[in-house]
Amino acid sequence: MGTVVSFDFRGGNPPAGALERAIAWLHEVDARFSPYLPDSEISRLVDGTLAERDAHPDVCAVLAMCDALRVDSDGAFDARRWSSDGRLDPSGLVKGWAVQRAADELDAAGVRDFAIGAGGDIVARGEPELGRAWRVGIRHPREADHVAAVLAVTDLAVATSATYERGAHIRDPRSGRAPDDLQSLTVVGPSLTWADAYATTAFVLGLDGLAWVADHAGYGAVAISNDDRVIWTPIVDPDAGYLEMAARRP
Repeated sequence: MGTVVSFDFRGGNPPAGALERAIAWLHEVDARFSPYLPDSEISRLVDGTLAERDAHPDVCAVLAMCDALRVDSDGAFDARRWSSDGRLDPSGLVKGWAVQRAADELDAAGVRDFAIGAGGDIVARGEPELGRAWRVGIRHPREADHVAAVLAVTDLAVATSATYERGAHIRDPRSGRAPDDLQSLTVVGPSLTWADAYATTAFVLGLDGLAWVADHAGYGAVAISNDDRVIWTPIVDPDAGYLEMAARRP
């Protein structure tokens, strides 16, 4: 899906074959869903050589989730006209979904303390050390070697949408324009499937996206506004949730 995935195991190596199966799964998803590969099912749906009713069940399931999110967000997320040329592209959901499935498979194989990172999005399970949470930094929007905030998480997922790595690559499918209210928006919650998709959606919604995320049980958000404020929803308030540190002026 145009990104790099890394695995961080603590407390010993995973059972034989567990990592290999997770990697094979991610390659399978890439081959089926990548909009960059001309023979992927997504590319074939776009060019009309594959009918949606004949697509793999995973493709149908992902597109159904995308359609549900389009309704939930009043069109701020729309995989059927998400790309810059208005064509089908479920990338805003499928990456998180794929990595979450890989994490679930590792968990089922008995792996307890690990993190998977995919293009800045994280699934963290267990603990990196006894009694310590995983610490996930939210990058400073203008200084790549600094963080604007840190999330302390256990058995949670963290996903960020921003412009500082790839420029204005996110488009509002309702207008076709790049949103410009925020420098970054990070979502934390129990599943990377939805944390990733909610982060993309909320970034499009701008400052209103924080309240939209907060309406989804178990999920919270941290945003960095264009005037350098760090703003968070109640679930990640420093006194009540996951936010370990924040600088009001990043």
